[in-house]
Amino acid sequence: MDVIIATMPALGHLNPLRPIARALVRRGHRVRWWTDRSFAEIVAGTGADFVPMTDAAGIPRIDGLAWQPERAALSGLDRIRWDIENVFVNPIPGQVAELRALLAAHPAQLIVSDAGLMGAGPLYELGGPAWASVGTTPLALPGRDTAPFGAARPPSRSVAGRLRNQVLYQLQDRVVLRGVGAAVNRIRAELGLPRTRTPVMSTGFSPLLHLQMGVAEFEYPRSDLPAQVHFVGVLADSTSPVPTPEWWPEVAGSTRPVVHVTQGTVADAELDDLVLPTLRALADLDVLVLATTGRADPASLGPLPANARAARMLPYPLLLPRCAVMVTNGGYGGVQQALAHGVPLVVAGGSEDKPEVAARVAWTGAGVDLGGHRPCEADIRAAVRAVLAEPSYRRHAHRLREAYRRTDAATRSAELLEQLATSGRPVSRGAEPTPAYGKRAW
Repeated sequence: MDVIIATMPALGHLNPLRPIARALVRRGHRVRWWTDRSFAEIVAGTGADFVPMTDAAGIPRIDGLAWQPERAALSGLDRIRWDIENVFVNPIPGQVAELRALLAAHPAQLIVSDAGLMGAGPLYELGGPAWASVGTTPLALPGRDTAPFGAARPPSRSVAGRLRNQVLYQLQDRVVLRGVGAAVNRIRAELGLPRTRTPVMSTGFSPLLHLQMGVAEFEYPRSDLPAQVHFVGVLADSTSPVPTPEWWPEVAGSTRPVVHVTQGTVADAELDDLVLPTLRALADLDVLVLATTGRADPASLGPLPANARAARMLPYPLLLPRCAVMVTNGGYGGVQQALAHGVPLVVAGGSEDKPEVAARVAWTGAGVDLGGHRPCEADIRAAVRAVLAEPSYRRHAHRLREAYRRTDAATRSAELLEQLATSGRPVSRGAEPTPAYGKRAW
């Protein structure tokens, strides 16, 4: 079959689809991948044909948002609304136009998009081919047992809990995101589509097939989970390994617990949010601290404590099996990889989907949620010491690891996509055992 993959211009949205693209190519399908031209080399490495977005698509680089003056002047709900409207909603017409042009040049049987690319849904409604979405964040679909995405509150199926959830959804849709919802319907009218009452946060989810990165055991349980949602496991590409730094033999031979600290690939503009405080907080503990700086030069950290080392990136397939704790700002991809290796976490998330990731880590018992993106050194130190000392954190992380091991994410995703392309109908889950959710009864 001929497949078009369409992703938002950010590594966190692109990386999870790399193993899917590679599996589709390996199974004999032609894959065209439409995304920002800066990712051309990454796309080519999967075997897919790279198709660059043009400026007409109007999609800002997500990993460059921290440097946008208009956004930097905002905070709280104002910044959240700005992000949703400018990054995800306003580019919809450009996305539809460019994807239509791709289809006109060469038809496809299937479009696969990350759930942040909101133009794929209107394209499907306008007569486009079968469409599958891929969830690269915790599941953002509304449900009667869960609070709205972004509230970072635990699930509840009690009468009071469901009433709480209903009130919070109304508040989100009618107050917090009212203007954004109006923008969606204005764009739909311009495209010749009817008004929709679908919540803004659900716009990028396909009604035919949604591949959700992760396992059900890490997600909040839902009695009304749509039948087309499939948990496929950890989507991580390890075919382009990061080279080991010159000091790697210290890690390989370390008898001290290894603690990794990272701010991921998006919120890494200010390393004094988490990386620097963690280095200071753990400086006198008998651990080996490994920091990654992302786009920043490791030298920008200044002199490191004697028990610390730093690099832009580290090879996770080699690092995580040696890791005792990961301290992270809650990037979903990194957290998934840590849990797939049974590594417990200390999470300090305050932007994008990170508070939701942190809340799920705490709810499953696989780590500690520090409750914000700039924790104090004393809290970081206490959390790391607790995770190292209390066996329950590692036990819960190992329980999740076993769930991840049950699924070959890339192969399973490719099989489901082939099923959708063949039938053109919703791909529903079969009879599956109910997993044991959370660390406590909900």
